[in-house]
Amino acid sequence: MTGKQPLMSRIPAGFVQAVLKGHSALGLAFAAAIYVVCLSGTLSVFLHEFTAWENPAAPHIEQMSPDAVQKALENAVSQSSGEVHHVRLIMPSADQTFLTLDVDTANGDKEWVADASGNLTPLRNAWSEFIIRLHIFLHLPSSWGIFIVGMTGVALLSSLISGLCAHPRIFRDAFHLRIGGSQRLQEADLHNRIGVWGLPFHIIVSLTGAFLGLTTIIVGILGMAMFNGDTARIYALFTPPEPVENAAQAPVLDLRPMLARLPAEGVLERITVEHPTEMGAAAIFDIDDKQALAGTSSLGFTRSAEIYYNKDISKASLGERVFGALGPLHFGWFGGGIVKIAYGLLGLGLTYLAVGGVKIWLVRRRDKGRPAPGWESVWAAVVWGQPAGLAAAALCAIVLPEWPYTFLIAVWGAITLAMLAGATVLSASVLTISGKAATAILAISLGLYHAMFIAGGSASASVWAMDVLLFTFGCGVALYLIRGSRRPRSAARQAG
Repeated sequence: MTGKQPLMSRIPAGFVQAVLKGHSALGLAFAAAIYVVCLSGTLSVFLHEFTAWENPAAPHIEQMSPDAVQKALENAVSQSSGEVHHVRLIMPSADQTFLTLDVDTANGDKEWVADASGNLTPLRNAWSEFIIRLHIFLHLPSSWGIFIVGMTGVALLSSLISGLCAHPRIFRDAFHLRIGGSQRLQEADLHNRIGVWGLPFHIIVSLTGAFLGLTTIIVGILGMAMFNGDTARIYALFTPPEPVENAAQAPVLDLRPMLARLPAEGVLERITVEHPTEMGAAAIFDIDDKQALAGTSSLGFTRSAEIYYNKDISKASLGERVFGALGPLHFGWFGGGIVKIAYGLLGLGLTYLAVGGVKIWLVRRRDKGRPAPGWESVWAAVVWGQPAGLAAAALCAIVLPEWPYTFLIAVWGAITLAMLAGATVLSASVLTISGKAATAILAISLGLYHAMFIAGGSASASVWAMDVLLFTFGCGVALYLIRGSRRPRSAARQAG
């Protein structure tokens, strides 16, 4: 008597073939967007480290006194032009060991770094701003960009599910790799193994990414279903109320009495000051009470240091706690450096899945006698245009730190478009070699330039580690390129 077959093995062959075709079609339709979102998302995991890398001289601060925080706020307001609407203070933490201030004025934003005494220097964050906006908006108008990224998350999640259904033996063969034989089988095995090994991570980031990207639509649907289309009532469940408005001029809001009233437990993460030079000024203090992935507790104070808003995350609704967990869970901003490294490695695996899926489709077509050299060139331009463009943008951010992140968009966009234009006249192999060479040269140059001219003797270990990693990555790509160029000649000599 034979035992029952595993559930996945009992899926009908016709259904598997249909799902496999759907899996391929879905992956191809969103391939470029999935690749860019996954690659930029992997880099975004280390957003705080990149900010420190751009500001290697920023002071290492473990704790700031209330007087220093107040002085930093007053300096930020006094050194701003135009009416100040908001000031956001990000307190020193293990991820980012210095205080930053983002001042929102009628004439635009200005960002600063504060030392332990509250003195300010300009914050350099063009590269950090560029990479996080690429991941969230794809540098498109925000409403359209975040919607496209949200749909990309849906497509990625759907591809993962359809991939599981299309490969009934995927769990049984989780450690089966056919290396050295057919390129298509080798790529397919590696694609499937990485998909299985990182499956929980892949599902988490795609699901949370879809939720974050489609928040506006979700809120709109909930508003129509629950409050007759009034979406403001939905947002009010997650955001503090506005303080009583009083536009009469007053001295800069004094944060010190409010800091004295904060609970002893928990870690202050952020202070958001509303209209600091008006009588109706208020401040929101976000406090991490160490409930991992639950969000933060918040206290809102009026100018007289009276509490007008109090959100205790430990007593919040399930919806609020889930919403608060989406961001940290998506980016890996919880649990410290080990979690970030794990997210980085798993993110690279997910990026490889996006690349490998299209490559398998192209190789399969070639094996069946229906090659698509045009699409091969386009995909090579997409795959290697991105690391080259990102490395060039990062190098410009370091060499020209005073230039805004919009300049980096122009650099990245120009290289992306140049590679795509090259796909109309150049073969995939030429584009791949060109992209690898440019990526290697730019990454090596970036690591060396930053280490020699920017880092300085006061830079932290993480800053030096970033430079070493960039240099090593560039050397690795160069070695991979050299070995790849020698392989055909060796094969030709052996055939002769």
